Amino acid sequence: MAPDADKLRQRQTTAVAKHNAATISTQERLCSLSSLKGEEVCIDGIIYDLQSFDHPGGETIKMFGGNDVTVQYKMIHPYHTEKHLEKMKRVGKVTDFVCEYKFDTGFEREIKREVFKIVRRGKDFGTLGWFFRAFCYIAIFFYLQYHWVTTGTSWLLAVAYGVSQAMIGMNVQHDANHGATSKRPWVNDMLGLGADFIGGSKWLWQEQHWTHHAYTNHAEMDPDSFGAEPMLLFNDYPLDHPARTWLHRFQAFFYMPVLAGYWLSAVFNPQILDLQQRGALSVGIRLDNAFIHSRRKYAVFWRAVYIAVNVIAPFYTNSGLEWSWRVFGNIMLMGVAESLALAVLFSLSHNFESADRDPTAPLKKTGEPVDWFKTQVETSCTYGGFLSGCFTGGLNFQVEHHLFPRMSSAWYPYIAPKVREICAKHGVHYAYYPWIHQNFLSTVRYMHAAGTGANWRQMARENPLTGRA
Repeated sequence: MAPDADKLRQRQTTAVAKHNAATISTQERLCSLSSLKGEEVCIDGIIYDLQSFDHPGGETIKMFGGNDVTVQYKMIHPYHTEKHLEKMKRVGKVTDFVCEYKFDTGFEREIKREVFKIVRRGKDFGTLGWFFRAFCYIAIFFYLQYHWVTTGTSWLLAVAYGVSQAMIGMNVQHDANHGATSKRPWVNDMLGLGADFIGGSKWLWQEQHWTHHAYTNHAEMDPDSFGAEPMLLFNDYPLDHPARTWLHRFQAFFYMPVLAGYWLSAVFNPQILDLQQRGALSVGIRLDNAFIHSRRKYAVFWRAVYIAVNVIAPFYTNSGLEWSWRVFGNIMLMGVAESLALAVLFSLSHNFESADRDPTAPLKKTGEPVDWFKTQVETSCTYGGFLSGCFTGGLNFQVEHHLFPRMSSAWYPYIAPKVREICAKHGVHYAYYPWIHQNFLSTVRYMHAAGTGANWRQMARENPLTGRA
């Protein structure tokens, strides 16, 4: 072998590698986030083309084509490493990529390591117990719907049927539309239509809900945090914020009546026509891609079916399509029952006295991204235990759900003790209420404080010069 042959070979190999890297970089395009195509996504500043990618979880990922999905990707794929991204076609880089959150922190690594000892990879989908409970609720729903359509409405049936729809929302469609019911996409897609069977839309729900999960309690990015405005303020805005009005000082008193209108605002929402959820749009999520266009006809069809079955059919059964105030009242009561059962329970999750309402505040002070896993814990709360989970579809375990949104809710009672233990070890605030009424009272007190600006007034008293403690 010639002298220094190894060094020469190494220099040649390095030169070839640099040449290949230069070739790849010249083939990749550089663009801004706003220039992403509808079939492309950005993850950690890299652009990937979804057109030729056969996603194991189904086509739902194409819903967010044209967007930065860094946070959504990492929250849904807790097992993934950079190797998994190599399965997608890389086509460029984003020049203006910025992420407010950081991942792979010590807290995240420990909580995932310990939780995955309890729930093994690939076993985190719905259990036999989950499917039994889900199909019990489905059977009750269709039994009551049959009577609603064929035998006529009544006040008692209206309440029971409305609550049964809420049970579908919490116990069936929620897990399914998180991809947490089964590893088979068609199972999730089928059960996810439960959202449409109760007056919503699985596609509109995913557009808003997945954005909410990624940016929980972020006043500028979480569509849930301002979804009830201008009637209700869930965000604790500064005293001079333009969203505040004198009416909000009394919102603790009309908080529940406003939530009672949730069904009405969902069923007759014109957003079903273009399938672009306005809350998600308002925070910069682009929803004008081929996947969404292809789903519009199905969304409109299922909404028409829902209105025909639940609004028109009762009039026909009771009065031959003639107007009846009694039937109208029954329908409205059904909607109120569903609304309160769903919306009140949802409102408890992130609106309570110790909730972090500004999770990216440290970023604004230091410029350093914040721990996404930590923010999910400190913006959420958990109440009750296994029995509460049987009625709420595990949504009483909001902390666990926000840490592992693609894990079936059936597993949350089992991982909750370990999650609390690790949070205490790392000094992360974990809000827990043994009973639901304690959580509810905390939410009402928070709504009052947010409406009156009590927290800001208290800070102003403590530090009159800056208004801060």
